[in-house]
Amino acid sequence: MKIIGARAFLYGCQAFMLGSKMNMSSSETISARDTEGHGTHCASMAAGSGVSNASLGPYAAGVAHGMAPRARISVYKVCWPGVGCACSDILAAFDKAISDGVDVISLSVGGTAAPFYENPFMIGAFHAMQKGIIVLVSAGNRGPEPKTVGNVAPWVLTVGASTLDREFPANVILGDKTVLPGVSLFYGKNRLTESNILVYGGDCGSEICEEGKLDVNRVKGNIVVCESGGPRDAQGNAVKLAGGIGVIQVAPKEKGEGLTSVPHLIPGTMITYKSGRKIRDYIRATNKAQKYYPVAVIKFKGTSIGYSPSSPKIAAFSSRGPNPITPEILKPDIIAPGVNILAAWTGAVGPSKSKADTRRVKYNVISGTSMACPHVSGIAALLKSAHPTWSPGAIKSAIMTTAYNVDNSRKDITRLADGKYARWFELGSGHVDPNKALHPGLVYDVETEDYAQFLCSINYSSTTISKIFVHEKVDCSRSQMASPGDLNYPSFSVVFKSGTNKVKYERTVKNVGPSADAIYKVKINSPPSVKITVSPQKLVFSKINRFLSYKISFSNRLNDMEATGLGPEKQLSFGSIEWSPIAFIWDSTTNTNLISSV
Repeated sequence: MKIIGARAFLYGCQAFMLGSKMNMSSSETISARDTEGHGTHCASMAAGSGVSNASLGPYAAGVAHGMAPRARISVYKVCWPGVGCACSDILAAFDKAISDGVDVISLSVGGTAAPFYENPFMIGAFHAMQKGIIVLVSAGNRGPEPKTVGNVAPWVLTVGASTLDREFPANVILGDKTVLPGVSLFYGKNRLTESNILVYGGDCGSEICEEGKLDVNRVKGNIVVCESGGPRDAQGNAVKLAGGIGVIQVAPKEKGEGLTSVPHLIPGTMITYKSGRKIRDYIRATNKAQKYYPVAVIKFKGTSIGYSPSSPKIAAFSSRGPNPITPEILKPDIIAPGVNILAAWTGAVGPSKSKADTRRVKYNVISGTSMACPHVSGIAALLKSAHPTWSPGAIKSAIMTTAYNVDNSRKDITRLADGKYARWFELGSGHVDPNKALHPGLVYDVETEDYAQFLCSINYSSTTISKIFVHEKVDCSRSQMASPGDLNYPSFSVVFKSGTNKVKYERTVKNVGPSADAIYKVKINSPPSVKITVSPQKLVFSKINRFLSYKISFSNRLNDMEATGLGPEKQLSFGSIEWSPIAFIWDSTTNTNLISSV
């Protein structure tokens, strides 16, 4: 049996609704059943059984299975449409999952970063970690802006999103033969001809194509160009209701080249902001000439493999650091596929999730860090199966220290939004590599007591910490951790505060490799503005599971970064260290990030 249990938690939501004007969606089933598709999609990605001929219409056809297809799934529903997620329901679900004996908890829930003692997801995750359960969370979809990453507690593995080399091209060809790249998941009856009149939503009553605001007389029988704003699935339906036969959606400027494929109800595609300006210019120039109408056609090309010459890339929407709560802890931790992911879908709602969408499908293609998270959750389940004695910290370390930072052309991973090289605040430790994570060689482990000292180091009082530890009392006067960066974390994020030009940390690694006798050497990649030194430069192990420590220091080569007049972007430096064995081939990169004084 694949799903071995499903529970719904809503007492907290019901109590909240009694004292508010909010109501649960009328279409919502008061049970653990999925009426939105998100939970089904995520669960099948993590541990879905293999199926053949999976697709969304003609798109992404092939064999599909979850990352850990033999794992079993237990479902805990805590969030409700129209209401949200009640703290008491979240914590009750964590308690139930812990008592049920789960091995991995996958949380595809975003949001803004909040103090750990105010975030029920992070409190629940801490209790799970104490019981040996690794918790993985999505980074959020508020990129590409910095400091947008949510779920930043060091006891969870925070996952950002990357692209695949698969795309669904649907290009726009204007009447002047200009070709504008676009993407789409439209399937169904296509009424477009080779020359359809093109109109701009702003000239028809609503530039973002709001339902009921478009002029039927100007829209009927035409393709409408819609600016970003409001639900994407609603724009196509608004155009359809106004009599339009096609829709061209313009992506937000900040998303750059990051486009989202949508299963439109009518022929439609999404283009970049720059392409949107070109279309507007074409429409206005043609209308001004008054010789002919602006026309266009959308060419749907189905599924394209190898669409991008270099992948993965950082998804434009993926939230990124620096960590807004504790900048000394690098977040996100890892990236994984989160764009155009095919997975199972509920029969309760159409693929666009629009009320007007009467289509029902078994599989759907959607994007988000919610999709990236279960990829890594499935990998964590495989690691737990292969190494049942490993702690959550060891599994997390194995995933982080074996990640890679180059694309399929062997060049540094770039950002989809602007094509520039990605930084550690977007990459985390890099892109997950399941095969290498199975044999990391060394791991950085963290115990509950270490997290207690970490919380003391960020000036949480014993009373505040008790909101996280609950039944345990923490005495911060005995803490030996001076800085959050002293936590035995598998990455570094160094903050040079005003007047400080040198930062020192100590890390302890555990030999989990195949050989008791192993010698690891360090390779240092210092950025130009920071000198990194490590001592000792060799770690000599004589036993499996033996712990050894090393010290690492970071020296600011720019004596006064503020005096240089450099902006924040220029004051960031990125480097790495690698511990490599002489006999057992192992590649582990620990990332280093330097932040100027704030």
